[in-house]
Amino acid sequence: MNITRLATITLIMLAAMMTPALGQIVAIEKSSKEIADSIRAELDSRPYFSLYKDTYFVGGTVLGGKPDEFNSDVKFQISFQQRLTKSVLPGNTYLYLFYSQKAIWHVFENSLPFHDLNFNPGVGLSKFIIMKNRLVGKATVMIEHESNGRDGTASRSWNKISLAGEAYISPVLMAHAKYWIPIVDGQYNRDILKYSGLYQAGFQAKSTDDKWVLDMTLVKRKGWNLNFNTIVQLGYRINHNSNQFIMLQYYNGYGESLLDYKQYHSRIRIGLLIRPTFFSDF
Repeated sequence: MNITRLATITLIMLAAMMTPALGQIVAIEKSSKEIADSIRAELDSRPYFSLYKDTYFVGGTVLGGKPDEFNSDVKFQISFQQRLTKSVLPGNTYLYLFYSQKAIWHVFENSLPFHDLNFNPGVGLSKFIIMKNRLVGKATVMIEHESNGRDGTASRSWNKISLAGEAYISPVLMAHAKYWIPIVDGQYNRDILKYSGLYQAGFQAKSTDDKWVLDMTLVKRKGWNLNFNTIVQLGYRINHNSNQFIMLQYYNGYGESLLDYKQYHSRIRIGLLIRPTFFSDF
């Protein structure tokens, strides 16, 4: 897949939760311990309920083929997290509940059926990493479940023990990676690692005026060859005082939804995005 084709991506979403930016924490004439304590105090003061991954609502169609009612759809995701503690746990970690829900909606077919709903709850510990008097990243270990709530041969289900990391390279650039130990318990998706992968990596970049945001994520499928699922998103902020973006999203590969995890998709979609004030999780 020629990566230059990924330049076509972006837009979206609805009004998000207002949380203070963490990347601009500056301390002058303080000891390292005082600075670290002030950063943790800032983190502790943030709202307990907040966005987790991007929340979006996008619609579009196939790339490289003729659009019709079966290969054109609406895709949306809702994602949030609830912080259960302040930084009082060992290692100044935080306990979180996570929840994401993704839907593929066939709005161009008769009766507008929902094609697949994927539910992804989890619980985990996050630690914000402070070095050289600044916040430089975050590490999270979590247990998560993902299934589509169906029965019979349409049932899909698996569990993961995941380790995720984010590195805040600058106020406008963040790199991220996530690796999971899978526990595949679904009878009809035993080979899901060949399609939905074992780990992922990518980056998120923002313009200095916070108008534009670009995400790229590569999900490595099982095997030694260079087989990736690719997700690219490009967003333009609608209003400077909100977290709403118009987004263009490009998906290429397998595993876009649990029901069709074995089917190859190349989709371009456009719509609305709501994202956190700082950086998103992935």
